[in-house]
Amino acid sequence: MVSGTNSQAVTYAKATDTKTAAENGDRIAWVKISLSILPLATPVSDAKVLTGRQKPLTEVAIIFAEIRTRDGFEGVGFSYSKRAGGQGIYAHAKEIADNLLDEDPNDIDKIYTKLLWAGASVGRSGMAVQAISPIDIALWDLKAKRAGLPLAKLLGAHRDSVQCYNTSGGFLHTPLEQVIKNVAISRESGIGGIKIKVGQPDTREDIRRLTAVRQELGDDFPLMVDANQQWDRETAIRMGRKMEAFNLVWIEEPLDAYDVEGHAALAAALDTPIATGEMLTSYREHEQLILGNASDYVQPDAPRVGGITPFLKIMDLAARHGKKLAPHFAMEVHLHLSAAYPLEPWLEHFEWLNPLFNEQLELRDGRMWISDRPGLGFTLSEQARKWTQRECEFGKRP
Repeated sequence: MVSGTNSQAVTYAKATDTKTAAENGDRIAWVKISLSILPLATPVSDAKVLTGRQKPLTEVAIIFAEIRTRDGFEGVGFSYSKRAGGQGIYAHAKEIADNLLDEDPNDIDKIYTKLLWAGASVGRSGMAVQAISPIDIALWDLKAKRAGLPLAKLLGAHRDSVQCYNTSGGFLHTPLEQVIKNVAISRESGIGGIKIKVGQPDTREDIRRLTAVRQELGDDFPLMVDANQQWDRETAIRMGRKMEAFNLVWIEEPLDAYDVEGHAALAAALDTPIATGEMLTSYREHEQLILGNASDYVQPDAPRVGGITPFLKIMDLAARHGKKLAPHFAMEVHLHLSAAYPLEPWLEHFEWLNPLFNEQLELRDGRMWISDRPGLGFTLSEQARKWTQRECEFGKRP
């Protein structure tokens, strides 16, 4: 009996010596936040510039987060702002970044909530969550790298490539002759669809440009248009009906981004699908759009809505309501998220961010292909470092 008691005591002692997952887990040891300014080769104009609402776009502010853990894992993420906002996003990210130290990097949703509360006074949308975006994306990048998987595979991919369309060749500042050349070049490079901008003060000019592009592409090649919130409801329905003949994949942002009722009425009235959502900056705003049946395609932007964590929640809600997905910009992140969406999505191809990374995405047969590199599959280039204007570090670099 005594011997048995001693044996049980030894077994209990060994059991209590075993560490829990929380006690034995990795921890965030170092965080770096930086602000880089990416110059554009040519000033860019859409409908908002032509109507005097905005100035031409000449640069993009990129806010990077680099995270390393005690066990040697690392992740990289980014957010961005066009025109104003980059300095503010960087400043808020700097304010909250030290909350990451000593946290388990696997507990992404817990960390996200902690960062939201760290900046509770500035709300849960807009710049407040855009400052969390690079951190959240970096944590997902790190998690997939730890698993040795591309992020799409970690999430559970429905496909290994995503059909993609190009936008950058069809801005309103570009003369029509050059737009036609850009369209031909994009098609020859393997792009799967073309989007051009509309919203000219003279709507006849929109139809003229659209007619020329459709003739260049042929009747069946996927073609989209983007009005960048230019029209009122009456103009949108009139233009939408004129554009029915062009066999468009969608009409994007025909109305103000927050006009849920107007978009819903337009979607119900037209055969051509409606796409919108890129300017929304939170899960709740997208929830209103989806539940209001305000579009056929939802267009969330992970850096704008707060990162991958809220983007996944938007994806889940959109899929449950049968919506199609066409994320805005940031193809480096959205390729992986789109691959994990159950319905066939579209990916927006923008080459603007290419200089920031050492690796590039593969475009072939009208689709963008997921590489076998773990995580997002990107490392920051020396050019990105050279464009850095501000940076700060927290913790100790392992």
